[in-house]
Amino acid sequence: MFFIYLIITAAVLGMVVWCFITERDWRKQICAGMVIIPLLLRVLLIK
Repeated sequence: MFFIYLIITAAVLGMVVWCFITERDWRKQICAGMVIIPLLLRVLLIK
């Protein structure tokens, strides 16, 4: 079950990073950056 959680979290992280890279509006990039940080910490198992 734990590995499924990591896979789902990594997939969501990948989608948010993709949106961060392709987005032109700086406000949306800041919002995506704020979402990337906790997801990255979860994937790296830092709580």
